[in-house]
Amino acid sequence: MKKYFAIVAMVTAFTFGMTPSVVAQDEVADEAAVAEQVDSTAEEVDSVEAEAPAVEEAVAPVEEEEGLHKTLKTKFIEGDAGFMSLVAIALVLGLAFCIERIIYLTLAQVNTRKFMATIAEKVKANKIEEGIEFAAGTRGPVAQLAKKALQNLNSADQNDIATIERTINIEAEVQGAYLEENCSWITLFIAMAPSLGFLGTVIGMVQAFDDIERAGDISPTVVAGGMKVALITTIFGIIVALVLQVFYNYILSRVEALNSNMEEAAMSLLDTCVNSPKCKK
Repeated sequence: MKKYFAIVAMVTAFTFGMTPSVVAQDEVADEAAVAEQVDSTAEEVDSVEAEAPAVEEAVAPVEEEEGLHKTLKTKFIEGDAGFMSLVAIALVLGLAFCIERIIYLTLAQVNTRKFMATIAEKVKANKIEEGIEFAAGTRGPVAQLAKKALQNLNSADQNDIATIERTINIEAEVQGAYLEENCSWITLFIAMAPSLGFLGTVIGMVQAFDDIERAGDISPTVVAGGMKVALITTIFGIIVALVLQVFYNYILSRVEALNSNMEEAAMSLLDTCVNSPKCKK
């Protein structure tokens, strides 16, 4: 009986002695698992934070581009779409005339010295008909001057030097007018664009005073709407005028260059015709 109680006491002591150690081991294992989970979560957060700047950098240009387009659209509407549309039409039409003039002047440009050397060789060889055909097949005012001069030289009653010189001068004036054709429209749109902007400015100021009259108070909030319309229309009108003015000055420089080429060609044509045996002195 004593042995039985002793065995029971030993088993009980052993059981209660092992339970705290097992519980402690379980707690340690649980803490280790929690720590591993926390570490893995922290690593995932770090990786996400590391990738976040790259994603933001990739998305930033798109957001910036969309923001610029949206801003321009918003400013266009805020500037009173009616007057802003007129300014935009002035810009489009002005650029259309500028492009047409640039293409025309570019096609009219030739190597004057080489062309006149060819004409002089044909006249010297008494091949005036070939010279006329060569000039007729060449673009530009210089070729038209040569064509008219050679036609007079090849005629029987208008081949004197005075008539040839007068024909060259008249044709030079005609070709100069062709070079400056449609330039008046460009100047019109250059003047019209800021005028439309100033008109929008006046209307915006009137709207601002109307808002003040309705509100019965002068405050920045009441005045801001009308002032915004005034400033935006003025800015866009001035920008359009500046753009068209740059193209217009470029066109004028090309016209001046072609006029200089015509003067050089006229002098060369007179010398060539004088030295021809068909010319009446």
